[in-house]
Amino acid sequence: MALITSQSKNPILHRFTTLHRPIPRLNTTVVGLGSFSPNAFAVKNSNFDPKTSKISLKNYPFTYNLAVTANAAFGEGFEAEKGELKHRKILLSEVEVKRERRVFFGRKWNTLDVGTAGIVLAMHVLSLFAPFHFNWPAFSVALALYIVTGLFGITLSFHRNLSHRSFKLPKWLEYFFAYCGVLALQGNPIDWVSTHRYHHQFCDSERDPHSPTEGFWFSHMSWLFDTNSIIERCGEPNNVGDLEKQFFYRFLRSTYLVHPFALGALLYATGGFPFLVWGMGVRIVWVYHITWFVNSACHVWGNQAWNTKDLSRNNWWVALLAFGEGWHNNHHAFEYSARHGLEWWQLDMTWYVVRFLQAIGLATDVKLPSETQKQRMALNSDTIAT
Repeated sequence: MALITSQSKNPILHRFTTLHRPIPRLNTTVVGLGSFSPNAFAVKNSNFDPKTSKISLKNYPFTYNLAVTANAAFGEGFEAEKGELKHRKILLSEVEVKRERRVFFGRKWNTLDVGTAGIVLAMHVLSLFAPFHFNWPAFSVALALYIVTGLFGITLSFHRNLSHRSFKLPKWLEYFFAYCGVLALQGNPIDWVSTHRYHHQFCDSERDPHSPTEGFWFSHMSWLFDTNSIIERCGEPNNVGDLEKQFFYRFLRSTYLVHPFALGALLYATGGFPFLVWGMGVRIVWVYHITWFVNSACHVWGNQAWNTKDLSRNNWWVALLAFGEGWHNNHHAFEYSARHGLEWWQLDMTWYVVRFLQAIGLATDVKLPSETQKQRMALNSDTIAT
């Protein structure tokens, strides 16, 4: 899932933000078009031709011998077969890393990169205190907030309601669920939704914000720390006009960090350090990784039931942890669908909540795939397992 940010009216609050990570607009001081990071300059879709010995890079007065350079850099394992490069595969899968992106070294980090990485690191460090400050009330708070921020906030609101408009809610309820998502510390709704829509638009291509074809850990989390990458890939954000025109979502974008930190202060005042450790550290890190596994594991391991022409997989254990989000190939086949677990045995807690809201009249215009749409997307053969 993913992000993009406009310049905040309160830059102090906005600089250190998201874990579904915000991307600065081109007119911000964070990004200068004249100073992209060194690894941003790349030759796209460079297919290896064994008959061609040299290639020149535009704007660079050098000529490179591909065969010599490849062998020197990667050793004997780097071979050309039938005109294509051999790529390493991710463990226990057939997914190839075709253009590995290095985030941590060899580039210049901007302020937003450092701030995002700092918050992620701080939450992980805070969670390490959990074994030494365990009590059942603190554990219960973490479990309750896992449901409130993970299910109500991220999967139901940010993803199925705001990103894909799979159903409609009364505005007061839509805003309540969106506020729950802000407390997950994964970014404000505008940024989160924008990046996720880009993911679907450019899925597993060079313009995808987080594809495992650039490395498993890049798709899982390290893409968050390179705030220039989505601007380079996708350009200016222009896909969240429906949210940007609403004052509530603009307000959450400009005051984003205040809300989860205020929750942390409330937890500390209520239950001391154990409530802070479990209610913030453990819970936030847990929800981080189950969200990130949808971006990484669900494009690497599992089954494909539909002809989506991408790497999306149905992964049962991610579905169990992420309230049904792991039925990811189903989702990519029918991204408008409020239901991801399309089979009776595919557990989808988010869908059960939506169905309950529909039953009591709060959720309307609930979208589901028709049989005709399923037949159109079905594979010609049985389910492909990798």
